[in-house]
Amino acid sequence: MNSPAGQKLPYWWLYCTVFLTGASVMVIELLGTRLIAPFYGTSLYVWASLISVTMIALAIGYYAGGHWADHAKRTGLALIIALAGLLTLVIPWMAAPVLLATDSLGLQMGTFTSTLILFTPSLIMLGMVGPFAVKLATDSLSGVGASTGSIYAVSTIGSVVGTLLLGFYLFSRIGSREIFVGVGLGLFVLATLVAFFERKHIPLRYSLIAVILLALPGVMLSPGGLSPSNTANLPANMVGHAAQPYQVRFERESLYGWVRVLDNSATNMRLLMADASTIGAASISHGENLMTYQKIVELIPRLAPGIERALLIGQGAGHMATNLLQFGITTDTIEIDPAVAEAAQNYFDFKPAGNHIIGDARYEIRKLQGSYDLIILDVFTGGAEPVHLLTEETLQQINGLLSERGILALNFVSFLDAGENIALASVGKTLAQVFMHQLVFISELGVDFNDFIFIASQHPLRIEGVQLSRTQQAWLEDRLLTIDTSRGLILTDNFNPLEALQTRKSEHYRQLIVETVGTSQFVR
Repeated sequence: MNSPAGQKLPYWWLYCTVFLTGASVMVIELLGTRLIAPFYGTSLYVWASLISVTMIALAIGYYAGGHWADHAKRTGLALIIALAGLLTLVIPWMAAPVLLATDSLGLQMGTFTSTLILFTPSLIMLGMVGPFAVKLATDSLSGVGASTGSIYAVSTIGSVVGTLLLGFYLFSRIGSREIFVGVGLGLFVLATLVAFFERKHIPLRYSLIAVILLALPGVMLSPGGLSPSNTANLPANMVGHAAQPYQVRFERESLYGWVRVLDNSATNMRLLMADASTIGAASISHGENLMTYQKIVELIPRLAPGIERALLIGQGAGHMATNLLQFGITTDTIEIDPAVAEAAQNYFDFKPAGNHIIGDARYEIRKLQGSYDLIILDVFTGGAEPVHLLTEETLQQINGLLSERGILALNFVSFLDAGENIALASVGKTLAQVFMHQLVFISELGVDFNDFIFIASQHPLRIEGVQLSRTQQAWLEDRLLTIDTSRGLILTDNFNPLEALQTRKSEHYRQLIVETVGTSQFVR
């Protein structure tokens, strides 16, 4: 496959090829998080699985590509790239059945197995491009080092450009399915061009016919890849159905996930969901808040009269900020996802009374000027854990924003485990490193899997003798807990195993959500 003596290969087309295929590798890897997240969340397990699968696929591709390049007679780069295009276009079609089939394996194995099945085939083919390109670019043994180095350098630069293009531009403008289809069709175009350029080594008729034969089914698959995965034709035992059907009122794919508003007219319930987490619930008829733990937080102004200014980290549907306004409290809000903020205003009647900040809380709180009488940290839902927002260092930053008699309210979803849950104990122990006093309440009585509300401050907290009615005081007293923090860990930026401690919680929560709204709501 070396060029004839005295002739030089047009190296530029090889560099363009490895640049574009290198970019495709990273685009497919990052798109994988969007395909998996609505079903399995965006936890560290999803990222670890995708990175591992990418490395496995590329390793296989490098090995197989090297052997193929040494022995190929009538096949070359064009065929490999066309196969990668076809296998990329198949991914959106396979998503629903693969995710549903791996559901029973649990969060960790289900995530890894589904990513392995969905993304390995196309990534293997893209990994084979490098060895083929090295073979074509090498005229003599003395040039192997330079050829290999330059080919893989250009491929890596392509990966960097693909990552930045997707993360900084495409994600915010184009849906993930449209990008999958665009990458698949783009690889077919690239394969056609490569067939022309490598005609000195592989007869054009062989390469072009192979590309066309693969492109035909690929083009036929493309329109279906633009639509959400259809579960209607799957076996009944693979699709979970909710007791009552939910209708999609709003749907937006943002930089941070798949945001939806779901209505169930039979139960008079409207849900705000981000991927597989419920971050807001209200009645359709009157719009009243249906989340019990938020009702506990909304009693804080009666526990600590005199609150004037509050900060809500994790706006969600905005119910807590709205209810605090009834006490004359102006609440600034921080919400990382602009799609959530849009849904809250349009479907849950949220109207910001204070500063309305869109951004990551850890970054945004550094720019805030205190002091707040109340800060509510409500980001730890049943889904993925933003663990960087529950460390001793974060709590120190929050403490710095509180007034002298300020209060922090933190909601945390977990199992009680008869008071033996290490994750729950770790939250209490970490809070105790920063705040001198804390109270803990459980949301629903008699239920092991629950919302736990931690109220922490530098001054003593009590529920007696404050502006609570007798009924409200009894309601709170029934939910008051004492947690043994001795088995807990101090969570820091350096050491924070919270996500691993909450694996069982994430699996259980996802099962509850699936039983509520149906599996079909989480496959795309």
